[in-house]
Amino acid sequence: MFRKLASATIAGLCLLAATGPAAAADDEGVPYWASLRGRTANLRVGPGEDYRISFQYHREDLPMKVLRVMEGWRLVQDPDGSRGWMLARFLKRDRGAIVTLRKGDLAEMHEQADAASKLMWKLEPGVTGKLGDCAEGWCKLDVGGHAGYVREQSLWGAGTP
Repeated sequence: MFRKLASATIAGLCLLAATGPAAAADDEGVPYWASLRGRTANLRVGPGEDYRISFQYHREDLPMKVLRVMEGWRLVQDPDGSRGWMLARFLKRDRGAIVTLRKGDLAEMHEQADAASKLMWKLEPGVTGKLGDCAEGWCKLDVGGHAGYVREQSLWGAGTP
């Protein structure tokens, strides 16, 4: 009887440890925005290196929405809506953004956060950059050292995740 009670108590404590404050702390602050740290990153079907690679990214600063945190792994969603698991070391908290207009449409990058300011560049869908502050519908974006302001509605990775 004592062994059964001790086993049940130990099992209950293990379950509590797996679902208690430590597990809750893993998911604190999600969802949040991140971006790819390097030029290559693997997306896997599960949180472990034994799981199959479903996609390989080759674009530094590509924004990712982190949906869940599990030890050294992150469940992420990419700009196309695909989800999978990625090692945390492939991500950085620096925010990136990608132009997400319809093919053929261009996003205007202005010198100031104002459509009447000087037009500096026209950005095609798929262009990525480092995201700065956003205010009043405009976001600062740096694309390879060319910085300016782009309408927030043209970017995926801006706003609340």
